[in-house]
Amino acid sequence: MELLKLHIDCVFVINQQLNFFQMSNLKVLSREEVNLPTQQVFDKLKRKIGLVPNLYAAVANSPQALNSMLSLGDNLTGGEYSGKEVEAIALAVGQANSCSYCLSAHTEIAKMNGLTEAETIQIRTGDIDDPRLSALVRLATSLVITRGKPSQTLIGKFFNAGYNEAALAELIGHVALNTFTNYINHVADTPIDFPLAAELQQELN
Repeated sequence: MELLKLHIDCVFVINQQLNFFQMSNLKVLSREEVNLPTQQVFDKLKRKIGLVPNLYAAVANSPQALNSMLSLGDNLTGGEYSGKEVEAIALAVGQANSCSYCLSAHTEIAKMNGLTEAETIQIRTGDIDDPRLSALVRLATSLVITRGKPSQTLIGKFFNAGYNEAALAELIGHVALNTFTNYINHVADTPIDFPLAAELQQELN
């Protein structure tokens, strides 16, 4: 964990230098630039993971948006999905939305939750050996690509893999949350402060 934090700190400094002259529609705010409640959120994040990711600092341009994002994530935690499954959804959605920031962040978080680097690549390409995880990832991807209108075949495979109606409702919540962060990063062109995820030649089907 300490080695990862050191790696992240080095990446952060390099990317901050590379993006110094880059225009942004949403500024990555420092602790001194946000209000007291948001400072407390930043402090909690720093205690938990060692830094305030640039994503959160960009969303913090609106305290309401930041609190809404955090609340949805907190409310979905402890639901139908394991940490591995939550990260698989995030990787699938990030790949479908071509979000380099979220792919980089969630590759590292996925590894903290027990996935290997190779498994994160498999999730992103859709080439997954585990039939249960495959059904989850393919439905998550389809929800993005079809704008919420996946085929009944994919939903059927999802249920046949052992997921229930609560899991389906929560999946839509996770897709919405990750799409929100993907779109924030697209609009803000958020500097990536995590080790860069590998670029894939193969597109997710």
